[in-house]
Amino acid sequence: MKNIVLSAAAVFAMSSFAVAGGDIIPVEESVVEVPEVVASSVDGFYVGGAYGYLNAKSTAADTINGIDATATLFDTSFTELMLQGGYKFNEYIAVEGRYWFGLSNTVNYGDSHGALYPTDVSVDAWGIYAKPMYPVTEAFNVYALLGYGSTSYTLANKAGNVNLKYNSANMGSFSWGLGGEYSLTENISAFVDYTNIFDSTTDVVYSDIGTVHYKDTINTVNIGVTYKF
Repeated sequence: MKNIVLSAAAVFAMSSFAVAGGDIIPVEESVVEVPEVVASSVDGFYVGGAYGYLNAKSTAADTINGIDATATLFDTSFTELMLQGGYKFNEYIAVEGRYWFGLSNTVNYGDSHGALYPTDVSVDAWGIYAKPMYPVTEAFNVYALLGYGSTSYTLANKAGNVNLKYNSANMGSFSWGLGGEYSLTENISAFVDYTNIFDSTTDVVYSDIGTVHYKDTINTVNIGVTYKF
């Protein structure tokens, strides 16, 4: 009889605990979802445009018939427009092509005899470059331009009384530049740079005085934007 009473008490106690336990809501562990971070791709094609100033200088540096004929033919600046297109392989290297539209300007052009003539000068240039880059911050990088540049002068003498054999001379040389770029958005960046498009010596043969060596330099400063696809 005693055992029956103890068993009944045990069953009652367990039933009471089970009923009381029904009021206990188990605590579920909260799960925090971390959003997936997708890094934007730095490689791909890009295009851009810029406005700036282009300086063209030409100097005849030679001795003709025993006479020092060194003279600055022209040294003038133009406002210019530049178009660019390229491909970024990664954040450290790209290839880029550029074309500069030099606007016309009037200068006093000196011929090989030292005479000066008012002359319309226009300059067009293009270049193809390897573009090593270094990311200073996530948004800002610096870069160099290393490649080949070519220039075309067009000189139109207003007086029409001098034979300009220098017209439409196409010249090429090693070209280089330095610049910086800042990302405004994921696809749009602003940049500023300096480019030495052309720096070389060209020989021009005149029928009356022989060969004259011309030292020519083309430099430009550009401010522009690029769009990456």
